[in-house]
Amino acid sequence: MTALLELRDVEARYGPVQVLRGVSLEVPEGSVVAVLGANGAGKTTTLRAISNTVRRSGELLFAGEPLGHRGPEAIARLGVAHVPEGRGTFAELTVWENLRLGAYTRPGSSLRSDPGRVLSYFPWLEDRRNQEAGTLSGGEQQMLALARAFVQRPRLLMLDEPSLGLAPVLVTEIFRIIRELNEQEGLTVLVVEQNAHLALQLAQTAYVLEVGRVALSGPSEELAAHESVRRSYLGY
Repeated sequence: MTALLELRDVEARYGPVQVLRGVSLEVPEGSVVAVLGANGAGKTTTLRAISNTVRRSGELLFAGEPLGHRGPEAIARLGVAHVPEGRGTFAELTVWENLRLGAYTRPGSSLRSDPGRVLSYFPWLEDRRNQEAGTLSGGEQQMLALARAFVQRPRLLMLDEPSLGLAPVLVTEIFRIIRELNEQEGLTVLVVEQNAHLALQLAQTAYVLEVGRVALSGPSEELAAHESVRRSYLGY
């Protein structure tokens, strides 16, 4: 498969602290790729480097074109949707107003053009459309953030710890929706996730980061059987 996203020897830092140290990875178009690792390994910083919200260097290519010094909004307009850790919804806005913000990167478009498409994956949004986002449960806010990214009609969806702090039943539902978006819409997904069981079940390929470097990479089935991955991330 053709790579939609490529990182080549990417480094990133916060002030004097270097977090990424020569990270290289590929995300084939139409695939799901997972990034695993312990806290502080550089998983979130990898997504921030792609969105250019952290000081970084190295080569980053999207659909064969260098991302260069494009800002976060320009990268979003290329078709990259980034759902950060902690949901990122606008608490004082209604559910529908949050969704409308997802369409802002689509010139001349609005949510009116495809409400049925959105509601087919998130039917509960119709009954909550006038409710303030801040009054939703944590799981509902995470699904709202995912729906808002979907409204953007991205080519690449980046998710940072989508299961964090959620009840298992909600985590299962969110990962089911992510799988459907990939299989039915052909959406390419790059997911950072500490729950290695879920991530390896969802993704075709995975990368394991350790102290800002890629320590292991390969097909998810192979990594799930790798002794160090089993001991460190799968608990057996």
